[in-house]
Amino acid sequence: MIDRIRLLRNIGSFDSVDGGATIPLARLTLVYAENGRGKTTLAAILRSLASGNPIPISERRRLAAQHPPHVVLECQGGLPSSAMFQNNAWNRTLPNMVVFDDTFVNENVYSGLVVGSEQRQNLHELILGARAVTLNQRLQQLVERIEVHNRELRRIEGAIPGVPDGMSVDEFCALPARTDIDEVILKTEQSLAAAREQHAVRNAERFPLIRPLPGFDITEIDQLLREDLPALDTAAAARMHEHMATLGSSGETWIAEGMARVPASSPNCPFCVQNLHGSPVIVHYRAYFGEEYTELKRRIARSLAELERIHGGMASAAFERAVRIVVERRQFWERFGAVMPQIALDTAAVVRDWQAAREAIAAALRAKLAAPLEPASLSQATRDTIMKHESRRGAMAVLDEQLMQTNAMIDLIKEAAQEASATAISADLIQLRAMRERWTAAVGPLCYAYLHEKAAKVATEQQRNTAQVELEQHKGTVFPGYEAAVNIYLHRFYAGFRVQNVTSTNTRGGPTCSYSVLVNNTPVAIAGGAPGPSFRTVLSAGDRNTLALAFFFASLDQRFGLEQSVIVIDDPVSSLDEHRELTTVQEVRRLAERAGQVIVLSHNKPFLCRIWEGADRAARAALEVSRDGIGSTIRSWDVNQDSISEHDRRHATLRQYLDTNTGNNREVATALRPVLEAFVRVSYPEHVRPGATLGAFRNVSENRVGTEEQVLNAEDTQELSHLVEYANRFHHDTNPAYETIGINDAELRGFVERAIAFTRRPIPK
Repeated sequence: MIDRIRLLRNIGSFDSVDGGATIPLARLTLVYAENGRGKTTLAAILRSLASGNPIPISERRRLAAQHPPHVVLECQGGLPSSAMFQNNAWNRTLPNMVVFDDTFVNENVYSGLVVGSEQRQNLHELILGARAVTLNQRLQQLVERIEVHNRELRRIEGAIPGVPDGMSVDEFCALPARTDIDEVILKTEQSLAAAREQHAVRNAERFPLIRPLPGFDITEIDQLLREDLPALDTAAAARMHEHMATLGSSGETWIAEGMARVPASSPNCPFCVQNLHGSPVIVHYRAYFGEEYTELKRRIARSLAELERIHGGMASAAFERAVRIVVERRQFWERFGAVMPQIALDTAAVVRDWQAAREAIAAALRAKLAAPLEPASLSQATRDTIMKHESRRGAMAVLDEQLMQTNAMIDLIKEAAQEASATAISADLIQLRAMRERWTAAVGPLCYAYLHEKAAKVATEQQRNTAQVELEQHKGTVFPGYEAAVNIYLHRFYAGFRVQNVTSTNTRGGPTCSYSVLVNNTPVAIAGGAPGPSFRTVLSAGDRNTLALAFFFASLDQRFGLEQSVIVIDDPVSSLDEHRELTTVQEVRRLAERAGQVIVLSHNKPFLCRIWEGADRAARAALEVSRDGIGSTIRSWDVNQDSISEHDRRHATLRQYLDTNTGNNREVATALRPVLEAFVRVSYPEHVRPGATLGAFRNVSENRVGTEEQVLNAEDTQELSHLVEYANRFHHDTNPAYETIGINDAELRGFVERAIAFTRRPIPK
């Protein structure tokens, strides 16, 4: 609420005015000003205070003023208590203030003779009210925030590398992490290679088994080398060895072959044909080179032959060839996933050690064969060579196991390659590579930022949708209600038109209000342009102002917090006829009972007086903007004095004459006829036609005395006739010389008493 207008300086017609500082404003405050005194300037100041916009004040800077405008208004509610406009800015605003003036009409209803899109957009906000405007502002803020999200998403999207063609950034950032991604990608690449070379894969051979070089049974060889003839007498064996030692190299073999030539039936020496029956050594020969000896030599010979059979021939060549094939095929199959460990095998060393072991064993067996009864054993070097060979045999056995497993994989690769689609696998590979790229140290944070922004956008969109629903629900209620309220006010103003189809319409320029004017049950579009009737042609200036007032009052009915609002109304009865002016008076009074404060400014004094007469005496105040030299000032206004009509003054003159015997007798006499005329016009309006004289009413009354259409009875008719006869002597229309007729005080007093008594008679029903 505005309490006082403390200072108006250098604005409009106000030079430096502080007269309002001592005049308290009330809940209903009336401001009267003649044209050009500064009423519109006051309305502009209040409009500026409501919005904080300095232009309504700055554009009214007083001409030739050396200093800028300075305004101080004392207000309730909010801090500071004094609203000050200085240095082209307010120190506070009064946002709960609403102003009806030419600016309101131009911005919200029409401009000139046209209702433009800007007016319809502003009317849209006016209809929606503060709550809906807040909802709409919230909605627009959310829409703008979504656009901010979109710009940020586009920025992050442009910074994210590695997004495959055909895949959106959302899909890319949503790819899950896999710990085995490198392995899966490798397998997929191998599957793709197999699919692309199906023919080669189908026809390629599997890995051959290397089959290690044969091993050696050291235990069996050692046992054979250590073997002798346990049944042979030790002393005899010693003599035999001693004897054979004298025979030189291969002596034992020579004797053994010779014993084979001595038949058992003829024990004669094959050389000298001597009988050997009595030879002491022949018995030992027979024991030494008997069947067991022969068998031992045969076993040694078989062992040598077996060694040659197993470890001779093409064994080494087959081994080396198998290793070479494995190495060659490995290069082919590893491209498709059948991966063998790198073969770090020195085949030459393997063959060399194997041959060395074989030769050492063969030499030992040959030596044993030359001296079967001579116990022998393998050397440590030979044993070491054999152990190295056996170790390599174990490694090669493991390698063969791996080859068999790899061959099983090759079988699967061959089978899969027959039915594989290179296109499908290629698509999978693109997806997998994108998955790996998405979770790299460089891309991961960008995707996190993108997803975080995306989630924030989704949340904002949900808030926007909620705001849209709330706004649409509000619109669905408020627009029909507003249309009904406007038409109620148009009915009260006795307007010959109504509004219909008041709806909210979304356009590229924003939400707007659409409506039509219904005249004679015919809808008239408010937008001009098309030939035929339009807003410009069917509504008069009074109609247009009436429509603006109806829009304004209807918006106040739907205003949230009206009881705390300040309503400023500037000259609302411009172009209104008498009947609509009365309705405006009544609506202003009704508004003053509901709003926090109502300030009405007008140059129409009777209009303000009528508001004053019916207002609460304890909640009203009045100011006048009056001339002060070449400028204007603010002072208190005695509305009661200006509210007295000519009839009231004349009646007061008659009463004062009777009560105090004061006053000008001629003025008293002159007032008699107008007082009587005013009485009969109000009391008998159906018998007093417009322009009819008091004498004409008297004649009608005289003619109807005693009839069914009687107006006054005979006594009252005669009394009126006497009063009129006396009053006509001092009336300019009936007696041009009225100013020269003498007046008798007693006679005048008598007729004044009779006239007042006549006007106090009961009015007929």
